[in-house]
Amino acid sequence: MLYDGVCGLCNGTVQFVLRHDRKKVFRFAPLQGAFAATLLGKKGVNAADLSSFYIVVFCEEGEVLLKRSDALLFVLEKLPGTWPAVARVLRLIPRMLRDWGYRMIARSRYQLFGKYDACPVPRESDRERFIEV
Repeated sequence: MLYDGVCGLCNGTVQFVLRHDRKKVFRFAPLQGAFAATLLGKKGVNAADLSSFYIVVFCEEGEVLLKRSDALLFVLEKLPGTWPAVARVLRLIPRMLRDWGYRMIARSRYQLFGKYDACPVPRESDRERFIEV
């Protein structure tokens, strides 16, 4: 998961995934780091554009990049409990509308959820899940 490391909402999302991802499927890297810049650069995406978070799926064909609501739904589908069912319901909404809602929240996320001066350092118990700290 590539996320805006100074965004309160994004960091809250990372903490949510860390709590629920018992199988430790996800690893994390801030968009402000070299790993994200390199990976996104290969896909023609500017990591300095902090308006989305990304999921990078590594498969035999290479890396598949998911963004906005598709990335969020992918995360929900991989978590245990009722989250996959929530994702299935949200997938009934056309991507255009889901992404519109995503962009509306993303535009005002710093005002609504706050902004850190620097990327928070993860807890010691979670550090191995972060590609860059």
